[in-house]
Amino acid sequence: MVDRVQVAGVGMVPFATPRRSESYDVMAQGAITAALTDAGVGMPHIQQAYAGYVYGDSTCGQNAVYGVGMTGIPVINVNNNCSTGSTALFLARQAVASGAADCVLAVGFEQMQRGALGSHWDDRPSPFARFDRVLDETLGPEDGVPMAPRYFGGAGQAYADRYGMDPAVFAEIAVKARRHAANNPYAVFRDPVTVDEVLGSPHIYGPLSRLQCCPPTCGAAAAVIVSEEYAREHGLRTDVAIAAQAMTTDKPASFDGDLLRLVGYDMTAAAARQVYEAAGVGPEDIGVVELHDCFTTNELLSYEALGLTPEGTAEKFIRDGQNTYGGAVVTNPSGGLLSKGHPLGATGLAQCAELTWQLRGDAGARQVDGASVALQHNIGLGGAAVVTLYEKVA
Repeated sequence: MVDRVQVAGVGMVPFATPRRSESYDVMAQGAITAALTDAGVGMPHIQQAYAGYVYGDSTCGQNAVYGVGMTGIPVINVNNNCSTGSTALFLARQAVASGAADCVLAVGFEQMQRGALGSHWDDRPSPFARFDRVLDETLGPEDGVPMAPRYFGGAGQAYADRYGMDPAVFAEIAVKARRHAANNPYAVFRDPVTVDEVLGSPHIYGPLSRLQCCPPTCGAAAAVIVSEEYAREHGLRTDVAIAAQAMTTDKPASFDGDLLRLVGYDMTAAAARQVYEAAGVGPEDIGVVELHDCFTTNELLSYEALGLTPEGTAEKFIRDGQNTYGGAVVTNPSGGLLSKGHPLGATGLAQCAELTWQLRGDAGARQVDGASVALQHNIGLGGAAVVTLYEKVA
């Protein structure tokens, strides 16, 4: 086992809507090249590669990596729904931490199609069958409603009902996301919006309107992960380290009829606890977070699951401005999935890139003053949650 795992380099390409996107291999090659350049290494240094994507044929990872260099290394393709990018990162970190490799590439990419997410394999058992059954038993069967908004809209409404919260509070998260994204050249949606505009956009499901849902997005991001010893031997950066990381999946309680649990609240809380315990820090020590705001409702739920504010207090947390600059913790300075975009396979590594830049002090107008400990949260229904804690190394 190595003493410390370093993020030697990160890179990404500007995210885009499906109409304006390049092909997945071109985007991935751009992100890989940027990460290698940032790290100061070439493909011959990379000993393993983990390539994350959700929508694509097998070995798309090889096709993406081959465009940068064919060095004969293992290329492992990863698919874990919306947590795919951070799962690739998780595997890269494990490879380095275990001593199996010293210099590993994690890359995530997605070339998405327009419209709501859907299944491409209807001739076999769905991995969402047990989730759909609980949702139908709780909300009643509903035809013609997109899957993801139904899950997260239902969970958001359940939270609002439980704590007597005005669902309009969710819209304030979308306004904050756009405000942060205005300073991010990689983000898709950078124009400001008001609460009235968010609430006035077309209704989707429950408390969710269109501007409270992340858009189908294309993009790619990558990171070079190395051991501290390898970094020092090769003169690489050692200023950002992964202090702790955890991945969790569902337990039986996810299917007990509580919609918050169904969309991953318990997975997130368990992963966060493991990370805090391993790193010896608490949520009060976190200055900046990139969390999984696929919908405004899930950002609010994640505040509490990650321990950033006690259960039932998210409304006050938001209205007091504790989730933005000048508050307790800056959440999604990148603009998050809502405004930066959510190319499923790339999201986890885009979060890694943003937090690495924040800890280096390289985030420009998005910079969080004094950022020294950063938290990443990436979740995929089906399910998997990955929480990663980064630290600035003196």
